[in-house]
Amino acid sequence: MPVIIDHDPEVIETLTALLPTGSHGVTGGDKLDAWLAHRTDEYAVVLGPNIPLDAAIAISEGLRYTRPSTSVILVRSDFDTDVLYRAMQAGCRDVVRLEDDAGVVDAVARAQQLWLALHGGTPGTSAGHIITIFSPKGGVGKTTTAVNLALALADHGARKVCLVDLDLAFGDVAITMQLFPAHTIEEAIGAEELLDFSMVEGLLTRHEQSLMVLAAPSGPDARDRVSASLISRVLRTLKKEFDYVVVDTCPSFDELTLQALDETDECVILATLDVPTLKNVKVAIETLDLLNIAVDHRHLVLNRADDAVGLDDTKVEQILSMPVSVPIPTSIEVAAATNSGTPIVLSNPNHPASRAFSQLAATLSSDLGDEHLTHPAESTGGDAALAPRRRLRLRK
Repeated sequence: MPVIIDHDPEVIETLTALLPTGSHGVTGGDKLDAWLAHRTDEYAVVLGPNIPLDAAIAISEGLRYTRPSTSVILVRSDFDTDVLYRAMQAGCRDVVRLEDDAGVVDAVARAQQLWLALHGGTPGTSAGHIITIFSPKGGVGKTTTAVNLALALADHGARKVCLVDLDLAFGDVAITMQLFPAHTIEEAIGAEELLDFSMVEGLLTRHEQSLMVLAAPSGPDARDRVSASLISRVLRTLKKEFDYVVVDTCPSFDELTLQALDETDECVILATLDVPTLKNVKVAIETLDLLNIAVDHRHLVLNRADDAVGLDDTKVEQILSMPVSVPIPTSIEVAAATNSGTPIVLSNPNHPASRAFSQLAATLSSDLGDEHLTHPAESTGGDAALAPRRRLRLRK
């Protein structure tokens, strides 16, 4: 994705509106290195007009050697032949006027084509998206949410979706879906440098609804032998082959969870209506802020939402300073469906909880630019249809 650098937040907002969903903005070149350190697939750096020319030239010269496949696009309010010459010498691939919307769009599109060509892709190829389910507290329904969300995104095989169980010590994805995996991520230990999709594919287990699952090891001892670099390689490999990769994490900020969160495109934070959980979630959100993880790409899901306990959406939003994206209602039928091995979105698609999971899927897919995934109410005539909030757009 492109990353935009400018001192003026309004300029960043203007440029972001022109670029693909998921583009990020930083307010200074000093933050660029930290942003790029863990993101190897940023194909364009857009230098805004408020970045001094000398600083922009220095950034471009640095990236020419450290990230030669990342295109630098210089945006200026105005420029002359001297600016063009210096930009060319520094390795900028395009110089565009700020008011030239089409020029900015075309420059970024060319940058993407170049990156894909250099990395073995073809123009028009798009990588998938990683969605991480996280909560700092166990027992809040994280695995149930991950399973039902993955099934809703897969839409009976309409999309390629892989569900990764990253709770390596006590993962329950396989048993929740009544799967009996012959292989797990444990078999990839030590193969970080050699790992490719043909190897990862051999570790996957297929669910009857065409959902692929990368199961957790059968014993908790394997957790200590799985490295963060292996998790990074696995997720990036899966991202190239699937439309969505849904990751179920363990309830802690361990090294592996942090790596998954660092790789994620959208983060679903799960909470329930009890004070201890909300306290832990608030601390977790503050930690994510400090680590600059998934900023502006977080979705708060309120599970077992029942205002009879004395808390409601409004109070939760006040406590966490974050809007509730989707409330999932309390229902014993959700637990019964899980125990039967047929998650609620399959056993009862019209159940309120199923519709909530489908709404979450539609919200996430809309934010990620997939405008084809709709809330079930759109096809059944219900009144809870979800209007997509953002779509992938290359022009205003």
